[in-house]
Amino acid sequence: MTSLEPFGARLRRAMDERGPLCVGIDPHASLLADWGLADDVAGLERFSRTVVEALAGKVAVLKPQSAFFERFGSRGVAVLERSVQEAREAGALVVMDAKRGDIGSTMAAYAEAFLRKDAPLFSDALTVSPYLGYGSLSPAVKLAEENGAGLFVLALTSNPEGGEVQHAVRADGRGVGATMLAHLAAENAGAEPLGSFGAVVGATLGDLSAYDLDINGPLLAPGIGAQGATPADLPGVFGAAVRNVVPNVSRGVLRHGPDVGALRAAAERFAEEIRTAVAGG
Repeated sequence: MTSLEPFGARLRRAMDERGPLCVGIDPHASLLADWGLADDVAGLERFSRTVVEALAGKVAVLKPQSAFFERFGSRGVAVLERSVQEAREAGALVVMDAKRGDIGSTMAAYAEAFLRKDAPLFSDALTVSPYLGYGSLSPAVKLAEENGAGLFVLALTSNPEGGEVQHAVRADGRGVGATMLAHLAAENAGAEPLGSFGAVVGATLGDLSAYDLDINGPLLAPGIGAQGATPADLPGVFGAAVRNVVPNVSRGVLRHGPDVGALRAAAERFAEEIRTAVAGG
């Protein structure tokens, strides 16, 4: 089995060619209803296939939220498997938003589910939680390296509750979120043109100049669109690291469905706005 080119290199090329945009695939019940679809497996499949058809050949990254598929049991997971495979076949990179985090053999099993090249749910990258200690992610880091995949580690998230953990200060005076960024910088040291181990950093957090975001890796940035951040905000939030930001838009694009043309047009608008903002930053 031949491993892929490292995720960071593939992501850099995809963003340069297609624009720096990640669109979420988030089939929650209210969005299914907005599309005129039933909240069942048939509606889930119609929704997912429409998004993949509209966007997988156009955008750099698609990010399915695993929970919205898992809630339908094995049939929902089967839809997720097909969506991942079809999206990757059409040229999009797939980031599985599953936020897995555990220790030892359990973390290794989660990694095998999403990061082993021959796994049914193999994705180009996986979101993970490091809050059992960054070292608990070692099995995922190792398997990602072996398979040309990547990770996005929760570091400075946009939800208000995240601060009680991520802004906590360790005995050595360094904040927990800053510690996660430092670990990622070490993972990515020497990687060209971009490391494969990224951080999740909210685009809604305002000025982050107190943090060293230069981790030589991607920064997955939720919060554009429905959560209130705009593409124009990105340079002010991320500073010199803005070129490595992968802005995530979900509802801002998905609300234009189920029309395929409207979904594509919305994604193209966001991609162009982001490209302009990054160039100006």
